[in-house]
Amino acid sequence: MADWTVIRAYALPLGAAIVAGFVVWTLMLWLFRRTRGRDYRRARIVRVVSLPLAFFLPLLFLWMALGATPLEGQALQVMQRQLHVGVVACLTWLLVRAVAAGERAILRNHPIEVADNLAARRVQTQTRVLSRVLMGVIVLFGVATVLLTFPQARQVGKTLLASAGIVGLVAGIAAKPVFGNLIAGLQIALTQPIRLDDVVIVEGEWGRIEEIGSSYVVVRIWDERRMVVPLSWFIENPFQNWTRRSADLLGTAFLWLDYRTPVAAVRAELERICRQSPLWDGRVCVTQVTETSEQAIQVRLLVSARNSGDAFDLRCIVRERMVDFLMREHPAALPRLRAEIGRQPGAPPRARQGDPGDIRSPGAEDGAPA
Repeated sequence: MADWTVIRAYALPLGAAIVAGFVVWTLMLWLFRRTRGRDYRRARIVRVVSLPLAFFLPLLFLWMALGATPLEGQALQVMQRQLHVGVVACLTWLLVRAVAAGERAILRNHPIEVADNLAARRVQTQTRVLSRVLMGVIVLFGVATVLLTFPQARQVGKTLLASAGIVGLVAGIAAKPVFGNLIAGLQIALTQPIRLDDVVIVEGEWGRIEEIGSSYVVVRIWDERRMVVPLSWFIENPFQNWTRRSADLLGTAFLWLDYRTPVAAVRAELERICRQSPLWDGRVCVTQVTETSEQAIQVRLLVSARNSGDAFDLRCIVRERMVDFLMREHPAALPRLRAEIGRQPGAPPRARQGDPGDIRSPGAEDGAPA
């Protein structure tokens, strides 16, 4: 005959935990499905926490119920260890989803698809880098907590501590790139030498910062190529950032012209071109003669634009229209090569060919007094 007292000691706590866990699991999944596709704050919060809690709470109930049963010894330890691993994994999952949700909320409130996005790019860069670092730390602590529940892992830890000098040296050398990029990521997040959508010159390539990861930066080159650069490179090497404080930029177009160029007419034409172009921001429109040579003068056409893309297009427009204007209105201003062929003054007349009397070798008496 079965001992109902023993059965009741196991059935009551485990049964209550299973029922409560099933109710919580069903409720959380129902909340997750109900809020899917809805885009208001409460729905986003419920969607983030409901799915991990649907597994976390039932495992936690079972873990607590096992402690209320008469089960003892190795069997209890094994079962509680397995449930502990599941609980820690679900809690780690919940914290990572919470960090990701906070990142998305901050990015949503600071869009960079606006004209003046300097502050938004600063916030987005800090948020993306710090959130990835925080996620990595959470996962690292979760894995460490799981490993410490196993006696074998604790024994390995004691062994490593016993030989901490050699192991620390080897691990430090092996992990130098990892920790170097981690520290560089924190430096970039705090000091922000680069931000998302910044225009930079890296290794002679013009591009925009497309992505800042936990160990590398993706630069989108102007011809749609992608350059992957380690985070530490931006800390250890000089580079150009064209949008560090603002996106405004000056652009130059150089022309080599003839000395007869009417500079005043060129200056007036440049002002007309700038006024007609929507790419000009109205700040700078200057014509200057910056260099002279034996054959031509160098004219610099300096214009300003709101960003580097507009500046490049405006420079191309200025060159094209200015050359067309000079060819149409002042063709003499185009550079040309001059050459003059003539006899130097006072030079003796050239000997006539075919007259042998005029062709003779100089003698000793040439130039002697008569």
